[in-house]
Amino acid sequence: MDLLPDRLDADAPIFVISVAAQLAEMHPQTLRGYDRLGLVVPGRARGRGRRYSLRDIARLRHIQHLSQNEGINLEGVRRILALETELEGLRGQLTRLAQVVQELQLTPEGVRLFTAEAGGSVHIGRVRRRPLALPSSPWVGDPE
Repeated sequence: MDLLPDRLDADAPIFVISVAAQLAEMHPQTLRGYDRLGLVVPGRARGRGRRYSLRDIARLRHIQHLSQNEGINLEGVRRILALETELEGLRGQLTRLAQVVQELQLTPEGVRLFTAEAGGSVHIGRVRRRPLALPSSPWVGDPE
């Protein structure tokens, strides 16, 4: 047991199609079909063999539940998966925005600097105020 990793990477493509099919309780041909349809696209080994991750297997089980228990056809499943992926992305954005708001609340006013990327990412920086230095000039000084 000491040789096992503490935690498995859910995205590591480690299961061959026969093992993934067994874990998902599906026929390997079903997995190939889902790959062709783009529902679950596994990683590929050097010899181009499919390698499934734990996340892929969870997705396969989710598809199976939607199609068998909920009676949703594969096009409906595709749409649901797309919406779930979009929702997950929006939740990530919301989390990042909450962090930005928290940082803003901790930053004193007047020292905030915002930059935004074309993709919508917003970065907060701090303006470091330095004392203003006037340039030296032969005409500036005490009158003689």
